[in-house]
Amino acid sequence: MSRRATRLTMIALIPAAVATLVGLLLLWPGDLKTEPWTGSVNHDGVVAGVRVVDCADAAEPPVQTPDQAAPPVCGEVVVRLADGKVVTTSIPSGPGAAEVEAGDKVIVMETESIDQEGVLRYEIVDHDRTDGLWALALAFVGAVIAFGRWRGVFALVGLAFTFAVLLMFVVPAILQGSSPLLVAIVGSAVIMLVVLYLTHGINAPTSMAVLGTLTALALTGGLSALSVSLLHLTGMASEESMYVTFVNADIDMAGLLLAGILIGALGVLDDVTVTQAYTVTELAAANPRLGFTGLYRAASRVGRAHITSVINTIVLAYAGASLPTLLLLTAGGAPLGEMLTNEFLAQEIVRSAVGTIGLIAAVPITTALAALVSRGTGDVPAPRRARPRRVDDLEQAWGLPADHDAHPHQHPQPTRAWAEHDRTV
Repeated sequence: MSRRATRLTMIALIPAAVATLVGLLLLWPGDLKTEPWTGSVNHDGVVAGVRVVDCADAAEPPVQTPDQAAPPVCGEVVVRLADGKVVTTSIPSGPGAAEVEAGDKVIVMETESIDQEGVLRYEIVDHDRTDGLWALALAFVGAVIAFGRWRGVFALVGLAFTFAVLLMFVVPAILQGSSPLLVAIVGSAVIMLVVLYLTHGINAPTSMAVLGTLTALALTGGLSALSVSLLHLTGMASEESMYVTFVNADIDMAGLLLAGILIGALGVLDDVTVTQAYTVTELAAANPRLGFTGLYRAASRVGRAHITSVINTIVLAYAGASLPTLLLLTAGGAPLGEMLTNEFLAQEIVRSAVGTIGLIAAVPITTALAALVSRGTGDVPAPRRARPRRVDDLEQAWGLPADHDAHPHQHPQPTRAWAEHDRTV
C-alpha cells in the first residue's frame, strides 16, 4: 500500500476501533443475577437391560394419541447410574421418546413421587451424546487444521473468540436490559475486528475487507430497522420468543429480532468481503498493469458469481431452520398469501431479503476499496529464461529437437526422420 492509502485506511479504521472499544466498555454487563435451579435432578447412566411386556399386563399403560398409528411399547429398563446405583424405569413412550437398548448411555431424570412422599421416581429423558459430540468436534478440528494448517489454527481461535463474545457479552448484556440492537452492533464489530485480523493477518486486503464489512453491516442494520418498523414485526412469533418474555419481560423483542438479523448477516458478510479483497490483490499481483477499472471489473465478475450462489444458500438456510413451521402451516390448509404474511415467515423473509441486499452492497464497496489500494503496486515480472529440456528416447525416435519447447512461439523445423515418417504415413 502507498503511504496515502495507508493513511486513509488508518483514518477510517482507528475511529471505528475506538468507538467499538468505548461501546464495549459502556455496555459490558456486570454480575448476571440468575435464579437458582429448582428443576429436577438428572443423572448419567448406562442401560443394563430392557424387558418388553404386553401393555395389557403393564402397571401403567402408556398414553397413546388418536393419531398414533404404531402400537405402544411397554416394559421396564434397568439403568446403572454413574454413582453405581441401579434403578428401574419404564420404557420411554410418546412422540420423540428415546429408543434404548442395552449398552446405551442415557440421561435419567430423578423426581419425587406425587402419590408417595419420599419415594423417588426415575425416567429416561434423552440419550447421552457427549462422546459422539466430542468425536465430531475432534474430527472438525482435525479437518480444519489439516487443510488450513496455521491459518486453520487461527481460524479455530477466532471461532472460540466469537463464542466467547456471544456468551460473555452479547447474551448477558441483553439479559441485563441493554438495547439488543446496540449490543449486536458492538458485538459484531468486536468479532469482526479481532477475528478477521487474527485469521487473515494485518495487511491491506484484510483492512479493506474490514471496511467493506463495516459499511455493509451499517446498511444492513438500517434496512433491518426500517423493515421491522414498516412491517410491524414484534419479534414474538415463535414459542421461544414467548418464553423469553416470561423469563424477562423487560427485553425488547423487536430489538432482539434486529440483533439476530445483524449477527446472522455478519457470518456471510465477512466471507464475501474477504473473498473480494483477496481476489483484487491476486489480480493486481498477476497483472500489475491493471488499473482501478480493470481490477474492479475483473473482481466484480467473481463477486457476481459468488453472490448468486450465496443468495440460494441464505434462503435454504432459513428455510431449513423454519421447516417444521412450514409443515405446520401447510398441513393447516392456510392460503399461500396468508402463509407468507404470517409473522414467523415474514421474519424469515426479512432476514433473507435484508441479508441479501447487504451482501450485494458489500461486493462493489469492498472491490472498489481494494482496487484503490492495489492498483499499480506490483512490479512487472521479468520473462523467464527457458532452458532446453533433455530429450528422451521417444522424442528421438520421432525426430523432435531437444529444445523444441524452449521457444513456445516458434515452430521447430521438421527433421529428416520426421519427413521420412510423414511420407511413410
